[in-house]
Amino acid sequence: MGLALALENAGVPTVAIHTHVFARLAKSVAMANGMPTARQAYVPQPLVDKSAGDLRAYIEGVDPVSKRPFMQEIIEGLTSALSSADIKGLGFERSTPRLLPADSEDNLHRMFMENNWTDFLPIVLPTEERVEAMLKGTSQPRNKIVGRLRPTDFREDWEFDVEKVAVNAVMAGAKPEYLPVILAMASSGLTARSSSTTSFAAFGVVNGPIRNEIGMNSGIGAMGPYNHANMTIGRAWNLLSQNLQGGSTPGETYMGTLGNYFAISGCFAENEERSPWEPLHMRYGFKREESAVTVFRGGRYMQAGYGPRDDWEDKMRRSFAACEARQSPLIVMDPIVARLYEEKGFNKQKLIEWCAENARLPAKEYWNEMWVQTLIHPKAVAGVEPYASYLKAAPGEMLKLFSPGEIHIVVTGGETQGAWRIFEGVRMKDCTVSIDKWR
Repeated sequence: MGLALALENAGVPTVAIHTHVFARLAKSVAMANGMPTARQAYVPQPLVDKSAGDLRAYIEGVDPVSKRPFMQEIIEGLTSALSSADIKGLGFERSTPRLLPADSEDNLHRMFMENNWTDFLPIVLPTEERVEAMLKGTSQPRNKIVGRLRPTDFREDWEFDVEKVAVNAVMAGAKPEYLPVILAMASSGLTARSSSTTSFAAFGVVNGPIRNEIGMNSGIGAMGPYNHANMTIGRAWNLLSQNLQGGSTPGETYMGTLGNYFAISGCFAENEERSPWEPLHMRYGFKREESAVTVFRGGRYMQAGYGPRDDWEDKMRRSFAACEARQSPLIVMDPIVARLYEEKGFNKQKLIEWCAENARLPAKEYWNEMWVQTLIHPKAVAGVEPYASYLKAAPGEMLKLFSPGEIHIVVTGGETQGAWRIFEGVRMKDCTVSIDKWR
C-alpha cells in the first residue's frame, strides 16, 4: 500500500494487488491512510508452491472479493478517471473521549468487550478513582507523552500519555507500584500486539532492584501464572498495545494465522541473586543497582532441554538447527544450568560465542528458511557480507545462523531442575529501557 501511494503521488496510475485473505486489512490500511477508494484487486490465497499454470489461472480468473474478472479490475483501475470521492479522500479524528457515560457495571463490561478493548478475560473497570490511585505509582505528569505505537508498518502511529497507560494498567489488575515497569515497556516503541502473519508476540525481562521491591517472581514458576506482578505487568503491556495503537482485530489489524499465547501476558524477572553471571541489563550499559526492562519480539519457536549433560554440545547443536535462522534466540536457563556451565569454564559471553559458532545449518536448508529468503537473500544479492559469500556456498556447507550479538542468555527459575529453554527473542534497537526514569 505504501508503494502504491508513492507511485500515485508520482503520477503513475496504480492498482494494489493482494491475496483475498488480506482484503479487510488492505481496505482498513487504505482507510487509515485517507484513501478509502484506492483501487485494489485480489487473487486467491495461497501463492506459495503453486505452479505457473495455477498462478496464470488466478490472473485469468475471477477476483474472489469483487467476483468480477481479475484483469477487468486491473484495466479499469488503471484507466478509469478519478471520481469526486477519489479526490476528496478521507480525514480522521484521532482523539477519543476521556470519560464514558455513566452506566451499570454489567453494561460497561459488555461495552468494553464488544468494542475489543479487552483480551476477553475479566477486567477491572478503570474508574476515575482507580486511575487516580494508579497514577500515584509514578511522579510523571499524567499528560506526559510516553510513546507511539502501531500494529504494523502500514498503519499510522498513535501517540499516548501516562494517563492512558494507567487506564490499561487498572484494567489489567496491576498495582500502582508496578506502573513504572509498565510505562518503561510502553515507552520502548515495541508493540506487544504486532499484526504479523507469522504470529510473533513480545515479552519483557525485568532486571534490577525493582524486581524485589514489587515482589516479582524469578524463582519457581517464573514464566508461569504464579505471580501477580509478573502476570499483570505483562497483561497491561498487551492491553495498552492493543488499545493505544488503534486496535488488534483479527482480519483487520491482526493477521497472525495461529496466534500466540505470549499475547496474554509476557513478563518475568531475572534471578540475579542465584546467577553466577552479570544480569541482562548490564550488557546494555546499565549498572546492577539500576532497574531496567528489556523487551523482545518473538515467541514463535521453543526448544527445551536439561543439563548440560555429557552430550550437551550435540543437544545444543540440534536445538539451534531447529530454530528459525536469523530470528535471534533467547536462552532462558535455571540457575543450576548456569552454574554447571560456569564449572565447565564458561562465563556468559564465552557460552554465547560457543553458541554462535555452533548454531549452523547446511546451506541448502539455510536458504530454504522463510526469513532468510525474505530478509537475507536480497542482501546477499546486493553483495552484503557475509551473506554474499553464503550464497556461493555448496549445498552441504554449514552456515552460521546467528552472530554473538543476536544471542541472549537470561537466568531464571527455582532450582528444582536443571532445565533450559530457547525462545525466539529478537531484541530490537534501544529496547532495554530504564524503569527508574518512570518512577
